[in-house]
Amino acid sequence: MADDLISRDARHVWHPYTQAATEPSPIAVRAASGSRLVLDDGTELVDGISSWWATLHGHGEHRLVEAARAQMERLDHVLFAGATHEPGVALAEELARVAPEGLTRTFFSDDGSTAVEVALKIALQAHAQRDEPERRVFVALEGGYHGDTFGAMAVGDPDPFFMPFAPFLFEVQRVPAETAAILGALDELGGRAAGVILEPRLQGAAGMRLHGAEVVRAARAACDERGVFLIADEVMTGFGRTGALFSCLACGVTPDLLCLAKGLTGGMYPLSATMATEELYETFLSDVRTRALFHGHTFTGNPTGCAVALESLRVNEERDTPGQLQRVGQWILDGLAPLQGDLLVKDLRHLGGMVAFDLTGGESGYLSERGPRLRSVAREHGALLRPLGNVVYALPPACTSEEECATISGAMLAMVDAWSS
Repeated sequence: MADDLISRDARHVWHPYTQAATEPSPIAVRAASGSRLVLDDGTELVDGISSWWATLHGHGEHRLVEAARAQMERLDHVLFAGATHEPGVALAEELARVAPEGLTRTFFSDDGSTAVEVALKIALQAHAQRDEPERRVFVALEGGYHGDTFGAMAVGDPDPFFMPFAPFLFEVQRVPAETAAILGALDELGGRAAGVILEPRLQGAAGMRLHGAEVVRAARAACDERGVFLIADEVMTGFGRTGALFSCLACGVTPDLLCLAKGLTGGMYPLSATMATEELYETFLSDVRTRALFHGHTFTGNPTGCAVALESLRVNEERDTPGQLQRVGQWILDGLAPLQGDLLVKDLRHLGGMVAFDLTGGESGYLSERGPRLRSVAREHGALLRPLGNVVYALPPACTSEEECATISGAMLAMVDAWSS
């Protein structure tokens, strides 16, 4: 059955971030439950990366499944332009309650990239409507990744993902995740600066890079002093991944715009949100219709997605998802104790449910030729892991047991051995 599925896939499917000419065949997944994926041949793997950082509570979380089922039977979908519904309003209210204080307005879209796209458009249009159209250059962090639509690509780091599109991307000033660098770039740009965009405390696709809360606080203060906007991309870091419900909360910072996705629905439904301050929202209120935010998606505010997200937020609170993810990360870190003193490993790091380290003595970077081999080794040891080049990391769901964390740690240790062979 698996062989048939793989051959059909090879004839018709185009997979994301995959060089089909050289990449091994995909694994055929039949089912999932909790932290485990079941392959077509019956093999079980611990999902050590939450299926691209999305599955928050666990696969098939019954409360989210029930929320989706009940909402679909009541109201599956309706346009969100000129219409509203209880799940959308209730979710916006709940997000305003749990997010950093002052973020009162929510614009719904479909995924992390579009959440960022919306934030960028809000910021640029707000400057234009404040008679500052020259403010159109963002300061972003080196190695940043914010999505694959054109605005999100522009504020991301072009290398290695977006180089073919560089001629079409708007100007961005990229700096290290350091206070002095951010302040220096804003000063250099002066009246051309539109704002700062960053992934607070943890840059995911950059290789699980960490930076201190003081960097985020300094960026907030610098934006305030210069009258520009701070955009926090918490698509990956939100909903407990870094040990706090939002990384911005741990930093004591309220951004002007907050981008959410992935864990918003527990990873079960494609829904994202861009949260904004009331001040920003009011910038778009006018008798002139063209001053509105002309942005939308067919499934903006989809009722089923909103109902699932609302239930996921309830689960977060009742089960202390940030605290549970912190425990999961610690269990994995404990299992990596044998790496102490290993010359192949550097910068073993842990934040919330994330554990990562760098492998040395070989090819680095996202496109490392050893990546497929390392993924295969992890599967042989019972875990789904997908290293970022020479960066081995884990970011499993909150339901992952101590025993399953030991499986993940064992797979990571095996990847170190494979790196040296």
